[in-house]
This record gives sequence, structure tokens and C-alpha cells, in this order.
Amino acid sequence: MNCKANECIKCTVQQCKYHCMDQNYCSLDSIMVGTHENNPTMNQCTDCKSFAPKD
Repeated sequence: MNCKANECIKCTVQQCKYHCMDQNYCSLDSIMVGTHENNPTMNQCTDCKSFAPKD
């Protein structure tokens, strides 16, 4: 896969179509971070809302 890594966004989610497989970076210019909790208190409560599964 030929991917333009954005070195400002580190990522290890290899199942995302924006993940640069040969590097642990995202290829997007920016991402949206959100939460699935009413009152997030830990990093596990946050989500990358820019995630898209690989085709």
C-alpha cells in the first residue's frame, strides 16, 4: 500500500483504511476524536471518529 503518512497523527489501528501499514501513522490531514461516554474519565472512553474500516 502506498500511503502518505501524517507524522503528526500516530496510529496503530491496522484495520482502519487510513492507517499507513508500513508505519504507525494515519494518512489523514486531521482526525476527529470523540467519546461514547457521558462523562469520559479514561483514555479508553475516547474514540477516533475518523475511523473507517478497510474495504
